[in-house]
Amino acid sequence: MPPPQQQTLSTRPSFVLTLGMLTAVAALTVDISLPAIPSMVRALATNMSHGQQIVGIFMAGMALGQIPAGLVSDRIGRLPVLYVGMSIFAVAATVAAAAGSIELMLSARFIQGIGAASAIVLSRAIVRDVSSGQAAAQLMSLMTMIFTAAPVIAPSIGALLTTHWNWRMPFVAIAVVAFLMLLAIRSNLTETHVPVLDGHPLRQLRNSFAEFFSHRQSIFGLLLVILPPAGYMSIIAVSSALIVEIYGFSVPQYGLIFACAGLSILAGSTLNRFLVTRFSQLALIRTGVVLMAIAGTQLLVIAWLDAAPIWWLWPSVCLFMFTIAILVANATVVALDPLPRIAGVASSIIGTLQNLIGASGALLGALIYDGSVRNSVLIMAVIAAAVTLIFLLRRWIAPGPFIARERDEPVL
Repeated sequence: MPPPQQQTLSTRPSFVLTLGMLTAVAALTVDISLPAIPSMVRALATNMSHGQQIVGIFMAGMALGQIPAGLVSDRIGRLPVLYVGMSIFAVAATVAAAAGSIELMLSARFIQGIGAASAIVLSRAIVRDVSSGQAAAQLMSLMTMIFTAAPVIAPSIGALLTTHWNWRMPFVAIAVVAFLMLLAIRSNLTETHVPVLDGHPLRQLRNSFAEFFSHRQSIFGLLLVILPPAGYMSIIAVSSALIVEIYGFSVPQYGLIFACAGLSILAGSTLNRFLVTRFSQLALIRTGVVLMAIAGTQLLVIAWLDAAPIWWLWPSVCLFMFTIAILVANATVVALDPLPRIAGVASSIIGTLQNLIGASGALLGALIYDGSVRNSVLIMAVIAAAVTLIFLLRRWIAPGPFIARERDEPVL
């Protein structure tokens, strides 16, 4: 079992809130800056193509930074890596807020992504350090509830700051949040990991990868976790065109409609937090897959018809998002449970693949968008079918009961 002090940490509100905010750093950084892009483009004398790259370049930095953050945290501890990562993030955010050219802005955003990688990876790793099984799933649900607030409120805050001040203010807000997060880490977090120095870092990384992929349970959880981002990132990428251009809603109405997707994740997280103490991870994963299959079936029908009223299409999207909180939270716990010694690297494997596949979904969604309803929802529908297929193949991918190895058990 985790030490009593660590079990106490997982029930401390300030501890959970800080982990949730670390999880939300990436979403906040992206979503609060979106309304500032048109004004930024004009001020920096560039074009929209370059301006919109502040999202992709940030995600690229996060993808690059996660494996190193996970490995180093396994070797020296979580807190030193968090301090360094969030310090890099804070300094880069300050540079971005003062940038006088698009080249400097993009460079700063890339470095921001590298720094933010530590927050994403280590928040999950710390959850595995202090809990496992149902307790970890419950903690993950609480963090997801906090994380969900970012995409719901951040665009409105960004629009308010841009409208009442100027385009730099959302970037200033990101920098302020970064420095506040450093204070929160110092005040609310303690070291949760005993460092493991397994020879040369590259050998330790190789051994950690080998250990991760030697556990069929971890592979099963990984597959369920990394595919859904391609679905929801594809719909996010085309959502404004879908709702404003195809369905004819205004931009303010789009904001309200889009917020329903975030609220759906919040509702799923709230329900999952209640259910994790009553049902096993496998039962909850099954529930999430069934609901996702229902959403995916409706989206496939809509794609086949190439038409649907908004009251049918968007609730189907929201049902997909609702399942994310149930499916991904529990599948992440299943993937990490056998791996307490390498939780940092294990979390970074999950996060890196989520970012890469999610970015691919967004790029593919934008690429195939042709002004039709069909191509707007097709990727999400296909992803729902793929997740359902993976679950149906569970007896071949990861047969037998799931394990939740504690830290004091030997790794076989």
